[in-house]
Amino acid sequence: MTFERPEIIRPPSEHASYYLPLTSGCSNNTCAFCAFSFTNLGVRDLQDIKNEIDAMSLYMNYRVVQPGQPDIVYAILRRWDGRRVFLQDGDALVYPYSGLVQALEYLNGKFPAIERIASYATPQDILRRSIDELKALKALKLGILYMGVESGDDEVLGRIKKGATHAEMVEAAAKVREAGILLSVTVILGLGGVQGSNRHALESARILTEMDPDYAGALTLTLIPGTPLYREWEKDEFELITPFDSLKELRTMVEHAVFSNCFFSSMHASNYFAIRGSMPADKLKVLAQLDSILSKKDPALLRPEYLRGL
Repeated sequence: MTFERPEIIRPPSEHASYYLPLTSGCSNNTCAFCAFSFTNLGVRDLQDIKNEIDAMSLYMNYRVVQPGQPDIVYAILRRWDGRRVFLQDGDALVYPYSGLVQALEYLNGKFPAIERIASYATPQDILRRSIDELKALKALKLGILYMGVESGDDEVLGRIKKGATHAEMVEAAAKVREAGILLSVTVILGLGGVQGSNRHALESARILTEMDPDYAGALTLTLIPGTPLYREWEKDEFELITPFDSLKELRTMVEHAVFSNCFFSSMHASNYFAIRGSMPADKLKVLAQLDSILSKKDPALLRPEYLRGL
């Protein structure tokens, strides 16, 4: 089967990276809220990956364009500084381990100056790897993993078909930390609906405390037509919280989560209001910002719907 290059979906912090596809779609393509639920996992042939790395090297060293490579390769290379690489797609860490090692070895051989390689990873991806395997990937410059936690509430996790429990995600985080790899996680405001809002916020604060990531981000639920959660909403089986209630959830998470040293933000375009700060140092400042906007309840202070995005 021909591998179809995925669209570029990446964390905001990877904006300057080269996007190198190892997979397409996501191995856990059942999440009720996610557009990846439309897709099946595609695994790219290792030689095809090496061919792209060769093309990258030819262009970066000699400005030679290799026939047959997609235009997007050179569109990315023209603005790439050679420092970071992001492995696509939804969970590139699912790539067969020996092939993943060979791909990273080949990439480092062609680009020894690369500073950091990054990837999305599901909790299942991490749990199937041993500590020694993760440490070996760290030695090959896999420096950060991005994990969608979504919620710390097992009831919510089951309903959205996350495929992992609260305890399993905490275990996965511990393995990443032990391997010396940075961990960035995201939670989704509003995922518990109206009835489950407070529990979702409190349990998400608890899982953030137990995972103690290096980076944490909050997104706000955006319903995508065609997904199971969208169909639940259409049938009045799921009730969306209000924009200000999403900020109440955010405040609960900031108040109750305890971090060692974490950069916490809600800068994503899906959110109605952006906060950012190093935790715990900026906790009181962030809480004051949220208290101020929640006390005013002025819709003009929120990001308008037409500017929200995925």
